[in-house]
Amino acid sequence: MLDHMTFRVADIQRAKAFYSAALAPLGYSLCFEGNFGFNVLGFDYADPSEPSGRKADVWFVDGPSPYGGPATTSGCHLAWKAVSRAEVDAFYRAAIAAGGKDNGAPGLRPDYHPHYYGGFVIDPEGNNIEAVCHRPE
Repeated sequence: MLDHMTFRVADIQRAKAFYSAALAPLGYSLCFEGNFGFNVLGFDYADPSEPSGRKADVWFVDGPSPYGGPATTSGCHLAWKAVSRAEVDAFYRAAIAAGGKDNGAPGLRPDYHPHYYGGFVIDPEGNNIEAVCHRPE
């Protein structure tokens, strides 16, 4: 089970604008912004199982990694769970409006399973991001 993930970005302000818009339809909001010799952004959503009632599971940082490797995270696939197909549609529209590139309009993907409804967007760093609903509607 994943707790959180961090992605390296070239432009932290661009990531802030893009992900603030793209994740809002899924209930996410910016919860943390700081600088520790590099900039950090955190996004969270309501989660009653957490002591604070919120769960921060998506983080973005800029600048080179102290451990080496690429300066940005790109070419990854990341999917957020949506509670409805309408949320998938709203995520897709918001991400495209914020500058993302279409990588598969919202729709059923029955080759995955009969109720798989996903929408895919390429983010500013080149990652394939998705919102998906597994529920029949």
